[in-house]
Amino acid sequence: MDATERPTLICVTPVKNEAWILAKFLRCAATWADHIVLADQQSTDGTRQVTQGFDKVTLIDNTIPRYDEAGRQKLLLEAARKLPLVRGTQRRLILALDADEFLTANYRTSPEWGTLLAAPPGTVICFQWVNVQPDFRGGWIPEVDYPLGFVDDGSAHGGSAIHNWRLPTPANSPRIVCHDIKVLHYQYTDWQRMKSKHRWYQCWEVLNHPGKSMIDIFRQYHHMYAIPEKQRVTLLPEWFKGYADFEIDITSVEKSAGYYWDIQVAEWLAEHGPEKFARLDIWHLDYEEIYRQAKDGNPPRSLQDPRTAEQKQIIQWLRDTQATAASDASVRQRDAELKAAGW
Repeated sequence: MDATERPTLICVTPVKNEAWILAKFLRCAATWADHIVLADQQSTDGTRQVTQGFDKVTLIDNTIPRYDEAGRQKLLLEAARKLPLVRGTQRRLILALDADEFLTANYRTSPEWGTLLAAPPGTVICFQWVNVQPDFRGGWIPEVDYPLGFVDDGSAHGGSAIHNWRLPTPANSPRIVCHDIKVLHYQYTDWQRMKSKHRWYQCWEVLNHPGKSMIDIFRQYHHMYAIPEKQRVTLLPEWFKGYADFEIDITSVEKSAGYYWDIQVAEWLAEHGPEKFARLDIWHLDYEEIYRQAKDGNPPRSLQDPRTAEQKQIIQWLRDTQATAASDASVRQRDAELKAAGW
């Protein structure tokens, strides 16, 4: 393919306190993207400073005060559409990646890459998601092809506040499903960070989806403890080597000691009372101490574990049965009984 026929390649990424991995992400994305758009939602960990020196980065402010995936994706899409086209083309190929996601480095040699670059406007591009384990040797691939790319045709993008598709997916649009090029997902490389985020997710669900079953919330946000063997994979050297050729090491991450999600959870406990969250599996932290350190003062109420003995027993049962919840009929029956009892 002649260089003038290639689309303008744009990476769009929401960020909030992603300094732990952002430099690696930007260096890798810069190997393929013409533009990288970051929408920062009031980071406090030096995220904005990390972007300095990356000429391809366009940094915009996400001033939405709440968690809103649809809102931030609209901001990113609008910004991407304002960027200048390069190479004299009239197409934009937009890839929506989070800061802890990397195209596998074999994109540089894979025939699939040429297929993506030649796709017509309106094409949705789907990838398999490789969840990388902390040892960087293995991982797992969910049985879902994620629409993370779009050859822009101006389609509107709607969606929901959480777990939303990141780009337009027009009905009856042509689709390319990549099998060779994948997306490496690094959320699970820092297991403690992931657990913090999932505690936050559980509390968010209670506040925003009050009718959702506590059983469903537990099962959804503890899925990483029940990975089917058929989804497990060994990570391939070619997924990393192309970046190593640029002296970019993505076989390690920098781990931090504290996470902003735990502070948000402590604030929610102080605002709504711990009893509202009593049936969640979040109570192995000292939220009063987290609040004091973040706010430089005592919380307005006790944030101690409010669970009854029965609630603790049920949560322990959920933990013990997570690995078999999808396959064991007796576990599913007990789940149904707990839901009927208000769980």
